[in-house]
Amino acid sequence: MLRSLRFAALFGGLILSASAMAVDIDAASYGYPLTNPFEATIATTPPDLRPELPLDDDIHQSDRSMTLRPERAFSLPDNFWAVKKLTYRIATQDKAAPLIFLIAGTGARYDSSINEYLKKLYYKAGYHVVQLSSPTSFDFISAASRFATPGITKEDAEDMYRVMQAVRAQNPGVPVTDYYLSGYSLGALDAAFVAHLDETRRSFNFKKVLLLNPPVNLYTSITNLDKLVQTEVKGINNTTTFYELVLNKLTRYFQQKGYIDLNDALLYDFQQSKQHLSNEQMAMLIGTTFRFSAADIAFTSDLINRRGLITPPKYPITEGTSLTPFLKRALQCDFDCYITEQVIPMWRARTDGGSLLQLIDQVSLYALKDYLHDSPKIAVMHNADDVILGPGDLGFLRKTFGDRLTLYPLGGHCGNLNYRVNSDAMLEFFRG
Repeated sequence: MLRSLRFAALFGGLILSASAMAVDIDAASYGYPLTNPFEATIATTPPDLRPELPLDDDIHQSDRSMTLRPERAFSLPDNFWAVKKLTYRIATQDKAAPLIFLIAGTGARYDSSINEYLKKLYYKAGYHVVQLSSPTSFDFISAASRFATPGITKEDAEDMYRVMQAVRAQNPGVPVTDYYLSGYSLGALDAAFVAHLDETRRSFNFKKVLLLNPPVNLYTSITNLDKLVQTEVKGINNTTTFYELVLNKLTRYFQQKGYIDLNDALLYDFQQSKQHLSNEQMAMLIGTTFRFSAADIAFTSDLINRRGLITPPKYPITEGTSLTPFLKRALQCDFDCYITEQVIPMWRARTDGGSLLQLIDQVSLYALKDYLHDSPKIAVMHNADDVILGPGDLGFLRKTFGDRLTLYPLGGHCGNLNYRVNSDAMLEFFRG
């Protein structure tokens, strides 16, 4: 009898353990064709493997703006006129429907290509959709951020939450049945913190929250991306820059093609040509894109706060002032530099904060471990070969989310989000 009870307990434990295991997608059955994570990150999915989406003309949508930081109208230079108000995009159904908020990734505006793709996917499925800029985008920093120093994820989430509340207040005629939330890359990390905040504020009571390729340890992710800029690339020397090398390749590609076709399938098609980028060149391209985002953040934050690190505090900036010299200076400051020179000093001054390690814990998914573990409405979709992940990150996701983690074997960083298998899984999660 005792042996039977032990067996039953063991068997039950195995069942419970199995039910809590991550959903690992088998590479053979998955069918995603790009096995190189850099290539997947840049070129994304072959066009014939993407879902069918509605055209812009078939979507009832509009861009709307709102004033959230009225003081910035006077404190920002004249050439910041376009970002003194925060703009977002809203797509609405002609009947009552769930509404899903989408948060863009690092440095990206509301109309980023991934946000546009996700909007079309969910709109076709019958959702109202609101597209929001990342708290790290220059427009959000200027128009919506209280401290104009993104990087403290809890603070960024509070700013984002106010934006969401303002969006709802500005659209009282939209009939909403339930609220959903999603974000990709850094926007996924922000979404996790927004969801946690909503547990006490209760403005939306999000029914489902989906995190797409979130950083686990934010500092690890930005360090990985910063290192890509340091990649040694064949063909780059004192006379030929990386940008010239890529431009020459694109020029030869279009010459061989016979025409210029700048569509969303360009990079995938380009990577199948003789002019395709090498691993080192792709790594440099990804890292350089991230470096430009970091430069935007560092410049905008420094200018608004008059810190004098990049732009002299009393330097006269008018609508005709060239910002190129300041951009060049900002490009010399990577994300680690921005955190050291701007984020940590502000954090310590406001919260009596301590070491960099303490900050890392507070701004990463670690800070929400118990909440994420216990909240059945939050799920993660990630890729095993994502370039932003570091040692231990997948283990943390497995332990924290269990069977609410879907792990794809390929796709790089967000490269497979527009793959039909992934899009079906995203829709299924919100329907379930």
